[in-house]
Amino acid sequence: MAAGAAEAAAAVVEVGSTRQFEELLRLTAKSLLVVHFWAPWAPQCAQMNDVMAELAKEHPQVSFVKLEAEAVPEVSEKYEISSVPTFLFFKNSQKIDRLDGAHAPELTKKVQRHASSGSFPPSGHEHPKEDLNLRLKKLTHAAPCMLFMKGTPQEPRCGFSKQMVEILHKHNIQFSSFDIFSDEEVRQGLKTYSNWPTYPQLYVSGELIGGLDIIKELEASDELDTICPKAPKLEERLKVLTNKASVMLFMKGNKQEAKCGFSKQILEILNSTGVEYETFDILEDEEVRQGLKTFSNWPTYPQLYVKGELVGGLDIVKELRDNGELLPVLKGEN
Repeated sequence: MAAGAAEAAAAVVEVGSTRQFEELLRLTAKSLLVVHFWAPWAPQCAQMNDVMAELAKEHPQVSFVKLEAEAVPEVSEKYEISSVPTFLFFKNSQKIDRLDGAHAPELTKKVQRHASSGSFPPSGHEHPKEDLNLRLKKLTHAAPCMLFMKGTPQEPRCGFSKQMVEILHKHNIQFSSFDIFSDEEVRQGLKTYSNWPTYPQLYVSGELIGGLDIIKELEASDELDTICPKAPKLEERLKVLTNKASVMLFMKGNKQEAKCGFSKQILEILNSTGVEYETFDILEDEEVRQGLKTFSNWPTYPQLYVKGELVGGLDIVKELRDNGELLPVLKGEN
């Protein structure tokens, strides 16, 4: 165990000077280099160092480097590092990607993608451009109202994004969001795509409305409410959700991965019936999680609905199964 930890630690190189960094860029030109700009005072950096040590074990062909952002300011300034943790990805001594923030799944994904992609000859770059525009079109149309911001509505990571979220919430506007820190390609590409150089950016029906100043102007002139779709009242939303499929299961997790023992058991029972059903992960939406308890007058999860009517939780479903009544109930015969 100790030997394994030592190997992992050895796999992540610590860089302490600009010269050392430039030398490393030159030496690793042929492979992927991942640099973590970190700070000893930030606990999330320590967590991401652990994640990087694990990734170093899985990807021995990739070079992983830790660079204390404030200790080597020349490098930090050159690459516009404004917060920690930030990860930069290099190939052929060129920066090819960036990730701001402590997003372990995203870091893993990017390492896997870049490690397996090899070095592309310049001619190979014609198609990805088209693909990016197609991707941006899909993203801007992903919801009737889309906000591209730094961070998430729950945890905005810049003052402008925070103000934008507050205005949208104040007007009860229903929107989805995309964290531009999670994808450097989108972050840079959207500026060109929309011809708008800063964030946040708000889109309605795939069309750019503008940034914070424009939204403030629209709010002041009472036009904001006419442009953006309103969030439905919670009760209406729950009615729609419980009727989304003939058999609806509200659970912790989803069909592929239950996140509590009761949800796992109820999935096994439903799967054994062969009846089609849909699931909703209550861990993804706190409003639904709390609201449904009142709506259905049922305090716990999972909750099973057939044609919009509550059947019950795990105990009731087990009882129906044992009495041979479950299949008729799921088919809406009872």
